[in-house]
Amino acid sequence: MSNLVSIGECMIEMSALENGLYKKGYAGDSLNMAYYARAFLPQNVDVDYFTALGDDGESEALAKSIEAHGIGADLICKLPGKAPGLYLISLEDGERTFSYWRSTSAAKEMARDLTHLERSFLGDKSLFFSGISLAILEPDTRAQFLDILAKAKAAGQQVIFDSNLRPALWKNRQEMADWAAKASEVSTMALPTVPDEYVLFDEKSSEQVAERYLRAGCREVVVKAGPADALVTNGTDKEWIGPAEALKPVDTTGAGDSFNGGYIAARLDGQSMADAARFAHKVAGQVIQHRGALVPDIQQLVR
Repeated sequence: MSNLVSIGECMIEMSALENGLYKKGYAGDSLNMAYYARAFLPQNVDVDYFTALGDDGESEALAKSIEAHGIGADLICKLPGKAPGLYLISLEDGERTFSYWRSTSAAKEMARDLTHLERSFLGDKSLFFSGISLAILEPDTRAQFLDILAKAKAAGQQVIFDSNLRPALWKNRQEMADWAAKASEVSTMALPTVPDEYVLFDEKSSEQVAERYLRAGCREVVVKAGPADALVTNGTDKEWIGPAEALKPVDTTGAGDSFNGGYIAARLDGQSMADAARFAHKVAGQVIQHRGALVPDIQQLVR
């Protein structure tokens, strides 16, 4: 079983409590995935986080928080004068909205050092990245970033992509579509979500979404649809997998990320695509019953 490297941006998270109060934490889609994958992978499998942080107190606290979750921080670049980004979550009826402060985030420069990319990504490792990981990069480093992932794929490594489309991070829809397509070409596994994909690529079904990723060169696709059934396919086998029960969410923050983490952990541990999807639904079902992106003691909750 290969080790796992999750690539992206971890931010300061301010999540709403009651009476106008907020709780500070640290999260981001790629870190959330790593947290849940770490929870369910054997301890002899390393889970590392790749990003860039600054040299300020919050960056140090964030790195310590990552390590406290059992996730390796040795691949994190430290950039003098930089700092992490910040986001604020507001909740209404269990649904979340976000406000972001990330224009000077250190993670935007995480792909600048080619030697560091090669050393961090290439080898006996499975790699995870998302559309957010790609969108925040400085434009002149995106191609370099994807080139290294293409080398990893060519060498037989697992390269896992969640498109996680965020239009506000891109100049326009066409730029987002172009880079999402390039990302799918360097990936072996895709974990897209509808209806975002429908809007971006004018598709009308999960089958069409899956077919596009398979044509691009992905060998395994899971098209997520929130509480509805997910389509799981490798181009030959196809199955619709839904959650075991309908649940009313308390907070949907991290639902898709926890699904990703549960699915990836199960697949790396040798489970079938269908069984991995069932397990991932179970993990996400527990996460949406709690506030915040990172649910403590998730192993005890998922039995």
